[in-house]
Amino acid sequence: VYFFFFLFSLLTVHLPLIINFGEKDPLNSNGDPHTGAPEEKVELRKKVTLLRGISIIIGTIIGAGIFISPKGILKNSGSVGMSLVVWIACGILSLFGALSYAELGTCIKKSGGHYTYILEAFGPQVAFVRLWVDMIAIRPAGLAVIALAFGRYILEPIFMPCGVPEIAIKLATTIGITMVMYLNSMSVSWTARIQIFLTFSKLLAIVIIIVPGLYQLFKGETKNFENAFEVNTVDLTGLPLAFYSGMYAYAGWFYLNFVTEEVENPERTMPLAICISMVIVMICYTMTNVAYYTVMSAEELLASDAVAVTFAEKLMGNFSVAVPVFVALSCFGSMNGCLFAISRMFYVASREGQLPEVLSMIHIRRHTPLPAVIVLYPITLLILFLGDIYSLLNFMSFLRWLFIGVAVVGLIYLRYTRPDMPRPFKVPIFIPAVFSFTCFFMVFLSLYSDPINTGIGFAISLTGIPAYFIFIHFERKPKWFQKLSGQRSLQIILEVVPTEH
Repeated sequence: VYFFFFLFSLLTVHLPLIINFGEKDPLNSNGDPHTGAPEEKVELRKKVTLLRGISIIIGTIIGAGIFISPKGILKNSGSVGMSLVVWIACGILSLFGALSYAELGTCIKKSGGHYTYILEAFGPQVAFVRLWVDMIAIRPAGLAVIALAFGRYILEPIFMPCGVPEIAIKLATTIGITMVMYLNSMSVSWTARIQIFLTFSKLLAIVIIIVPGLYQLFKGETKNFENAFEVNTVDLTGLPLAFYSGMYAYAGWFYLNFVTEEVENPERTMPLAICISMVIVMICYTMTNVAYYTVMSAEELLASDAVAVTFAEKLMGNFSVAVPVFVALSCFGSMNGCLFAISRMFYVASREGQLPEVLSMIHIRRHTPLPAVIVLYPITLLILFLGDIYSLLNFMSFLRWLFIGVAVVGLIYLRYTRPDMPRPFKVPIFIPAVFSFTCFFMVFLSLYSDPINTGIGFAISLTGIPAYFIFIHFERKPKWFQKLSGQRSLQIILEVVPTEH
């Protein structure tokens, strides 16, 4: 751990003296040259505007799936028409969840997302279990999976038509993770600007698919839509699994709530950003699938290893070589948005006393939560090279929906226990009720379809209970934990200080 912190301190503290991102250095301009203390307040600043908020949500929702393998819904719904209905229905259900989180974000003006809302509604014990599972498994494994997709597709044009060696993928993945960590450590503004650029890149890629597809549709290429709702092909038993795939494809709408304290005018910005983003994503997902069906039959789509590549080969010839590049950019945007958001959860948890104090400190010049950003770096690399990432995600995937459902139930609970809480944005009660029921139904579906992996994941999550009592509840904590919590050497190496209130 010390080695990784020292390595990152070289990157994030000393290299900026040579390579500056164009930001004013307060130690050289406004600060005291003798003490090195900046005059400006050391805190996380409100730099997330409406456009940046939209880019965070869209940039994290749209990953590689829509370009490579959007077939889970088609496979389980049984027909082209029903698959499009499921895409739209999942978009509406996700919008219900996003609206519920918009209310939570405007009445509880703290960063941290799920963790903060569960903490406010149900107390520190339940919140810590969520934090524990995120820290040891879900976030490192999820980041590693997105980064692996980035590593594979950024190298694919170089190695075509051969396959990419696994060691090359892992090295490219490591470089990608390091770049994202470095960017988030250096500057909130540059992180947001690059996220906007990457979001427009992936939207451009989707437009490049949609426009030729709709052109084919208007030319009369409708044979794949004939008998789209044929009853004998619809598999009712598979529809719940189709909805599960669809909800997973829309996951990411909650990430803006992780950075609430950095959002300009959150009462207005958060609901607007959430609504605009969800409408854009719903339209993109539905129209992209319509475009695919104008060129490919359902059988061809299910047989394709990379749907967007097959689509481009049929309509655009050699342009299909560019598809892996767009996929890699899309994955990089998802990594960037995810890390930007989840680092704030660790920052808030440290501020609440549930993680070492150093994680709630801010870099004195960059005004970024540097320790909270890089804390996942060693864990993610260890999982990448030594762990079974996909098994870990199988164990833990149901927990995402369980805790999101608990957070939305917390909204309903707070309506009755704290009716006088200011609520600048308020949704009808049926919206959180329907969405929380959907989340718990998906948890039940996981238990039914894969009881062994779900049981193992549930058992891993229960280890958070003894961890809470050892690290949080008991006053006599382990000596190594006490040393880590008050580690001044890390503070000096990373040049971070507590937030000024």
